[in-house]
Amino acid sequence: MIPAMAGPTARKQSNATADQATISKTQRKRTSLALQDLGKELTRLTAEQLAELELPERLLDAVLAAQRISKFGALRRQLQYIGRLMHDVEADAIAARLRTWQGVSREANAYLHRLERWRTRLLQDETALELLAQSYPDCDTQRLRQLVRSAQREALERKPLRSSRALLQELRRILPRDSGTTE
Repeated sequence: MIPAMAGPTARKQSNATADQATISKTQRKRTSLALQDLGKELTRLTAEQLAELELPERLLDAVLAAQRISKFGALRRQLQYIGRLMHDVEADAIAARLRTWQGVSREANAYLHRLERWRTRLLQDETALELLAQSYPDCDTQRLRQLVRSAQREALERKPLRSSRALLQELRRILPRDSGTTE
């Protein structure tokens, strides 16, 4: 039917589909895949984290079911279902909360890397202990020196690295979590 010859109801329907056509199929697909990926991230969360998000019951049940599924095809279908359910919730708020949690873990990783760099420097460089003692005067240098020597001996003898782990624990006690500037 030619639009000019169509009745008034047919023109209204074509205007409604024109509004939907402004969002391309590709964009709708990208949005659906992004929601599906967000749903996949939800399946990696613990029960406590899921409870903190306060998800709708249907979505929570779908996420918990996906955590129990081990078959690839079934999991893929379940993730598609979760993606469909994600259209009905405020996905931006959920994504923001997940980013906040990931930021916390990034900070923890950075702190652990800082501790490991200090441990490596202590094991390889003899002046590193003096630098650490200057930066953190309340550290027990005698204990640190003993741990460094033991760790070096264990590494040479190819024994289990107990002293190296103890050195990392001692550094964790000495170095504050929040200051990343002192190296």
